[in-house]
Amino acid sequence: MTTIISDKDGNEIDRTLATIPSDKHFRNAWTLSGSTITEDLTLAKTMFKDKIREVRTPLLVAQDVAYMKALEADSSDDQTTAKNAKTALRNAPAASAITNAANITALKNAWNTSLLGDSPYA
Repeated sequence: MTTIISDKDGNEIDRTLATIPSDKHFRNAWTLSGSTITEDLTLAKTMFKDKIREVRTPLLVAQDVAYMKALEADSSDDQTTAKNAKTALRNAPAASAITNAANITALKNAWNTSLLGDSPYA
């Protein structure tokens, strides 16, 4: 049985004839050149940012709750903490480590575990 692999542009190759990246996290960014499949780093960065946006959504909701509780308690320190956390979460996709990543390994290492939790790319 032949297994066909398609890249992001729909180009196909028999799996047994292709050199395939061992990391499949950015499978939708694969591009075929001859018999070698590589990752399109620009597309991988977009996918990485989308994953950050997905992960940060419940974290932003939690900070909204923390902020509302701080308002009710009239705690300006807790309000500031929640506001700063929300700002950091909003800014996460624009991190320079993502922009400056020169390869997939560097991109995966750009995941901010202290802000976003465990990396889905570990």
